[in-house]
Amino acid sequence: MKAARNKTIDLTVEEGGAYLSRCITVEQPAALSQVLDRTVCGDCFQVLPLLPEKFVDLLIVDPPYNLDKDFNGEQFRRRTDEAYRDYTEAWIRAVLPVLKPTASVYICCDWRSGMVIGPLVEKYFHLQNRITWQREKGRGAKNNWKNGMEDIYFATCGKSYDFHVENVMQRRRVIAPYRVDGAPKDWEETEDGRFRNSYPSNFWDDISIPYWSMPENTAHPTQKPEKLLAKLILASSAAGDVVLDPFLGSGSTSVAAKKLGRHFVGIEKNAQYCVWAEKRLESAETDRGIQGYTDGVFWERNTSAAQRRGRK
Repeated sequence: MKAARNKTIDLTVEEGGAYLSRCITVEQPAALSQVLDRTVCGDCFQVLPLLPEKFVDLLIVDPPYNLDKDFNGEQFRRRTDEAYRDYTEAWIRAVLPVLKPTASVYICCDWRSGMVIGPLVEKYFHLQNRITWQREKGRGAKNNWKNGMEDIYFATCGKSYDFHVENVMQRRRVIAPYRVDGAPKDWEETEDGRFRNSYPSNFWDDISIPYWSMPENTAHPTQKPEKLLAKLILASSAAGDVVLDPFLGSGSTSVAAKKLGRHFVGIEKNAQYCVWAEKRLESAETDRGIQGYTDGVFWERNTSAAQRRGRK
């Protein structure tokens, strides 16, 4: 029995049959209207060739890293770099036909798989940057440094693309306030301290991994935080754009897209994860909140609700 404050979504396929019934399968060429704002239960390698051409504005990919990992009974085994390169190139080639010429692409990886993925990003896309984000927690290691970072490659299909930096400003506490003629320079004072809205860099230290008391948390072993996805979506898409995630997992990309007024298409082959994704999408119909994102600003990790309310 879970503690009262434990909000982890872990209902079984049997318990979540009603959610699974909301998902669709795609076994023949599908029109956009058939897949838009839906969770597709299936293997992306089989589904992607059946989707319409050039309908995606933003692609977010969180593929299995090259590690041994159990995804609810489906084993992903670590393979040689050459085999993982072939696997990565296969899904890249599968997504290319559905991307608009102006689409942006974000690909998640760890330090090891990134060495394989990086050259392929440059081969097929215009590489723009690599984001490193601090996971905040990880297993300790006696004979090595604890791995507390992950990377996200940012690329575009062409040289013309949208980037809305004004949508992803970060709220930071001012340590040494600077004044001009006695007035605050680029910062403001609230009841809870002095803050400024800063332009974001490609190092993110304000992300909290979902944990048991957060409503977005599921039992998925590699769930990405909604706050992380919100940054990518707000920076590289506009309201009404279409966001595709071919390795949806427990649904973070689709949920963040829905909360932020974007259309989404999520593909996930594990029925258990499809159930959790649909459960979260149902909750997003009434709760549009994203932890750590308030009033159009991303706040530093562990900022209190009182501090967020105190913003003028």
